[in-house]
Amino acid sequence: MRLYCLPFAGGSKRAYSHWNTYTSHALEIEGVELKGRGEKFGQGFYHDISEAVDDIYSMIKDKIRDEKYALFGHSMGTLLAYELYYKIIEEGHPRPQHIFFSGRQSPIVHNNMYVNFTMSDDEFISKIIALGGIHEELTQSKELMRFYLPILKNDIRIMETYEFKERPERLKCKITVLNGLEDKIDTIQKITWDDLCEQKSKSYYFTGSHFFINDHVEQIVKLFEGVLCQDNEVGEHVKQ
Repeated sequence: MRLYCLPFAGGSKRAYSHWNTYTSHALEIEGVELKGRGEKFGQGFYHDISEAVDDIYSMIKDKIRDEKYALFGHSMGTLLAYELYYKIIEEGHPRPQHIFFSGRQSPIVHNNMYVNFTMSDDEFISKIIALGGIHEELTQSKELMRFYLPILKNDIRIMETYEFKERPERLKCKITVLNGLEDKIDTIQKITWDDLCEQKSKSYYFTGSHFFINDHVEQIVKLFEGVLCQDNEVGEHVKQ
């Protein structure tokens, strides 16, 4: 089983590079690299979420033809995972066995952004630091921030300009929702993922703020394995 991990705003696949340390042979975690960062630094930025999804699809389409797989997305990655599901279905590929949505309410929820790309750099950086998404030490280096800030602001921009489109068919695969107990994003909004799914979702809460995933990697990976191994066993039974 392969789990494709889609990054949060400003993140790269490097954020998931050590997650395989906690997996067994039954699960392989593969981070997906987006344009403008990491291995794809200098390739420009996406115009919108749809363009990012098309790019991700082009990277995984040959692999998902014949292998069982699942998706994980944190924050911006939840939007990417949600839209990627429908791109995959539209292109005639097998749907993922499971999707893990983390650190964000469903795409139905509007006006949930804690930051926006039109803020001054100082205000923007201050709020991102408060979320725990960037080390304060990084902001002390003007050289590093000169490269990092445009990436982060563009990711926030494509999230802000994302427009939810209701589909005639709801998500058919099982989903699991992960949240941080002290997350400052969507603290008032109701979790609405069940409105988009045929099956009832399961939710798990972790101590920490928006980037709680960084503090609970081993626990989260073990959760992945427990859920996916169970799904796999059920799928094999049905096939027989």
